[in-house]
Order: sequence, then structure tokens, then C-alpha cells
Amino acid sequence: MVSMDQPEAEPAPPRAVIATGTGRYGDPWHPFPATSARIAAALRSDGWDVTVDDDVDHALATLDGVDLLIVNAGDPWREGGTELTHRADPAADAGLRAAIARGVGLIAIHAALSTLRDHPAWREAIGGEWQPGLSWHPPVGDARVRIVDGDHPVTEGMPPIDVFDERYSDLVVDDGARVLAVHDVDGVEHPAVWVREQPTRAVVSSLGHDERAFDAPAHVALLQRAARWAARV
Repeated sequence: MVSMDQPEAEPAPPRAVIATGTGRYGDPWHPFPATSARIAAALRSDGWDVTVDDDVDHALATLDGVDLLIVNAGDPWREGGTELTHRADPAADAGLRAAIARGVGLIAIHAALSTLRDHPAWREAIGGEWQPGLSWHPPVGDARVRIVDGDHPVTEGMPPIDVFDERYSDLVVDDGARVLAVHDVDGVEHPAVWVREQPTRAVVSSLGHDERAFDAPAHVALLQRAARWAARV
């Protein structure tokens, strides 16, 4: 007798959107399209369906069915030393708030600590920021990022991350954040990677200035772990 049972369909891969800095979300210092391509490759190699959207407002407005939002974009309020007009796209703001409310996973990459400034929900969710006049960075170069919390799924068992990057220093980090990794400048320890779980799961990585930062296998592994933890997959 021939079985009529049908094979089970393969589950759909988790979906990620990378909101990439161009236009008012671009800047002269960060090659966002190139670094977003490296982030997308890291996730695709780990089984993700990834869309890279170079229109940040469009990305935020179209998050239905998306498991993970990665923001890799610059400061929309400043062009060099000039402060620009503050404006939030209503559809983008509504889309971001709705996605956070339903529990979308979030990853903030490097300059994302100073982006989406027109969207308070983003700042609340990631638990920190680059604060002009306070935050700074030493010159881009070789750096070691030390794991200081090896009990979290994102960093459990991970070695130090040796990376060529720009190290953000004196960032503002909220009390509710859990710092997983740090870097040191002149003997002073600075948070480099942290997580939050309210109002949704978010991972913040200050790493990722340009493509060279993604040549470090441990950095790629960190991103892959961060994506799965944030999106609960």
C-alpha cells in the first residue's frame, strides 16, 4: 500500500531587513552600502532571507512579517558640523513602533547609535547612543574587544574579537542595558557590545566602521549569534 502522506514543507527562513544609510542617513565617513553587503552575506550564510533597503524610511514602514531589523545608517540631524532639519516620516515612525510592539528583533550597527534620532522608540529600544560633545573615538586601527559577559547566548564561549575598526568611546549606555563586551583606551574601559530585552530584544554593536571590520571571523560570528538571539530563531 502506497502512503499518501505528503512530506512536510521546509520551514521558511527567518527574514531580516538591513536599513542602509543613503541620502540624509548617509555620511562621508562610513561606506554603508559596502558594510551592509558584508552584514547581509554573514546572515545569508547562516540561513537568513535578507533584504538590503537603501531607503531607511521605506525599510521602517514595511516591516510586516520581518523577524529582524538591522540598522546601519548615519545621523540624519547633522552634515559635518551643520545641524539639519528634524523630521520623521509618519509611515516610518508608525512602522517602527508597530514592529517593536510585536517583538521584532533589533540590531544597531556602529553609527546606528546616532541615527533614527527622529524616532524616540529606537533610542528607547537600543538603550544607548552616541552623544555629540561627549562621545568620541580614537583613530581607526587594530583593536581588541574583550568579552566581559560570557554567560549570555550572544557571547557564550566567544574569544576576544581582534578587529580593525573605529572604537566608539564614552557612549551613553542606559542602566537597563547588559554589557557583553568592552574595549580599552589608555587604560579606560568602554562598552562595545550590549543587549536589552525591553521593549523588545535588541543588540547594539559599536563595531563596523568599514569593510575591514568584517574581515574578523569572530566579529562575523558575533553578528550571526546576535541575529538569532534578537529574533528568537
